[in-house]
Amino acid sequence: PCPSFSEEVGGEGKAMEDVSANCARDRSGGGFLLLAPEDNVLICVKSVRQGSVAEIDGVAVTLRDAVELGHKVARVPLAPGDKVLRYGFPIGRMTASAAPGDHVHHHNLASDYLPAHGRDAVRKEAGE
Repeated sequence: PCPSFSEEVGGEGKAMEDVSANCARDRSGGGFLLLAPEDNVLICVKSVRQGSVAEIDGVAVTLRDAVELGHKVARVPLAPGDKVLRYGFPIGRMTASAAPGDHVHHHNLASDYLPAHGRDAVRKEAGE
């Protein structure tokens, strides 16, 4: 089953809107996509705010950080050294722990293929 995204609406926290129909479309401003059943991360299909509530594998999780479109969140608890799987293939390893729903990005993930993947790394390699 696809993870769902829920967010408080109305500003008072009384109502919750649950959108899990296809993971890629929702009306509340966020959602996550599972690319392969063996993946241990989910992909954010719309930016979500810190404090939003996501349902990951049937468990409600409050997001500790804002997560941008295309970024990853942990699907399961991840420890330093764990391989991160996307499309069922390893894309890197964790350098710090992440709980389900935590943002997984260059602050806690090291690529196994590139020394770094940001603009600053490209500039450094080019000698700028």
